[in-house]
Formats: sequence, structure tokens, C-alpha cells
Amino acid sequence: MATVSPATSGGTAPGLDPTHRSGSRAAGLAFAPVAAEIAEAERIFDSTLAPHRGPFGPLIEHLKHYRGKRLRPALLLLTAKAVGKITPAHHALAAAMEMIHTATLVHDDVLDEAEMRRHAPTVNAGWGNKVSILLGDMLFTHAFHLTSTVDGRACQITGEVTNRVCAGELRQVTERGNLELTEADYFAIIDGKTAALTECCGRLGALYAGASEDVAAKLGNYGRSLGLAFQIADDLLDLVGTEDAAGKTLGTDLEQQKLTLPVIHCLNRLPPTESAKLRDAIRTNAEGLGARVLQALEKTQSIAFAKRRAEELARSAKQELECLPRNECRAILEAIAEWSIRREK
Repeated sequence: MATVSPATSGGTAPGLDPTHRSGSRAAGLAFAPVAAEIAEAERIFDSTLAPHRGPFGPLIEHLKHYRGKRLRPALLLLTAKAVGKITPAHHALAAAMEMIHTATLVHDDVLDEAEMRRHAPTVNAGWGNKVSILLGDMLFTHAFHLTSTVDGRACQITGEVTNRVCAGELRQVTERGNLELTEADYFAIIDGKTAALTECCGRLGALYAGASEDVAAKLGNYGRSLGLAFQIADDLLDLVGTEDAAGKTLGTDLEQQKLTLPVIHCLNRLPPTESAKLRDAIRTNAEGLGARVLQALEKTQSIAFAKRRAEELARSAKQELECLPRNECRAILEAIAEWSIRREK
């Protein structure tokens, strides 16, 4: 896991090793209190897809490149352990949340025409768009089947969240090319495409550990604010990150005329004539566009603005954890909020 700032916790939170970068090994170290439970969720994930290894084993095997930080199952399991006891239902739900997340990544790579994710070729780069779409669909259906082994309420909550995720993704696609996109529009998009699933993880973890509806709502709010902060940080990386560090294709937002928070802020802060010229450059994918946008972002201090918004959301996320007793899992959840806005990948 990327280095986590100890500024708000008085040091490194228990179970977090700041010397490791994100990835499966680091995630195991960072989420030590629920490492065994994450392993069980991964076993369920693998066994669910095992029947498909015969007809398309290399494709199923390639999905390991899409399973990096295990953030969503970890959130579900950490919130569960923070309020009560982890049960077999949590293992199934954690696997289902990871399947939904993986499905969205596979589909996102098609939409973004991305060729690399986590330092490996994307599914669409190796097998094409048709296979990628069907694979993502299959992951969605398996996730719903897993939640059906828990109970009807889990299915309902999961159905609601996937509706929000898909609506957020659809809205983002239909807003491509809208160079008048507002901050409110942007937050509506990422609230669906990213924050809905992290919100669901916090809520499900608490509910199935016996927490009250009020506590479950607060932990859902934690997940939502965390997801929003995480997405802003991700959008910043697309502008100022490096592909070697991020391990995935960057620069796709501008190429596809998807406005993100720093660019929206920049366009609104520039003098009207300069703003119009920059919009034209984005619309036509003008030569040297990246450098022009970065120069404008620096002029309007839009990178700093977006970072502040992410930091505000991370603080809001941590405030929601006041409903929890002070324990190791709460400390890790607080540290995850800090890490989400300071990561490099």
C-alpha cells in the first residue's frame, strides 16, 4: 500500500506498513486484522469462477491483474470487525463486491480504450471488446448469485448499488464532449460510478455484523466520502501522474473529452477568452494539449483546489467513524481515508 500519512492518527495505524506500495502483498500487510477473511473472500471469488477455467482458462487467469488493493472487500470486512463479528455472510458479500468492482474495471477499459492496467495488458487489449463486455457481464451475474446465498436484503442492496454504478457510468459517457459540465454534474457522476460501491461496502459490513441502522448509515457515509475522495485523487493522477507509477493508461480523460474536477475548476477560473480557447483545444484534441492544460491548471491553482476538496472529503469520512469504538480496525479505516488522497496509483 502506498505510504499513509500519520498526520491525523499520531503515527502509523496498527496493521499498516507504510514501507510497502499498493498491491496484493501490501494489501495483506495493511489489512492484517482481516487478512484471513480477505483470503476467504478471494477463495470464494476463485471458486465461483472455477467452472469457467476449462473453456477459457487464460481469460479467467488474467483477471488476477485486475485484483490489486482489495480495498472494497477490506472495507466491508474492516467495518464488520470494527462493530462486531465477521460471519460467513461477510465473506460472500466481500467476494461479490470485488466481483462488481472487477466487472466495472473490465468495462471501463473498453470505454476508455485503455491498453494497460496494473502494469499488464487490459482484457480488451488481449481479447477484444466483445469478450471484455461479456466477461464483465458474467462477473456481474456471479456477484448477484453470490448475494442470493446470503438473503433477499443483500440482493436488494446490491441491486440498488449496481443501478447507481451503471447510471453513473452511463451519465459519464453521455456527458463526454460536454465542455460546460459543472462541478455538481461531476460529483453526481462520481457519486454513482465510484462512491456507490464503497458506500455499499461500509453499510453491508456493518449491517451483517449486527449494527444498528444508524451506525450502518454512518459507515455507509464513510464509504461514500472515501469513494468521492478516491475518485478525485484518481482523476488528478490521470492529469499529473506517470504511467510507470500508476500502472495503467493515463491521459484518457482529456482525450475523450471527459471533464474532471480540476479541469472544470480551471475552465471556470480562466478569463472568458482563454477559457474558450482551451475548450476549443480540448474539443479538437489540439497538439500539445496536455502541456496547455497543465499550464492552465497551474495558473488557476486548480490542482491545489481539487486536492483540497479531496482532503475535505477524507476528513468527512473520518468524522463518520466517531460512531465506532477506538480499536485497530477503526484506526486502519482512518488511515485508509488519508491514503486514498495521497496514493500514487
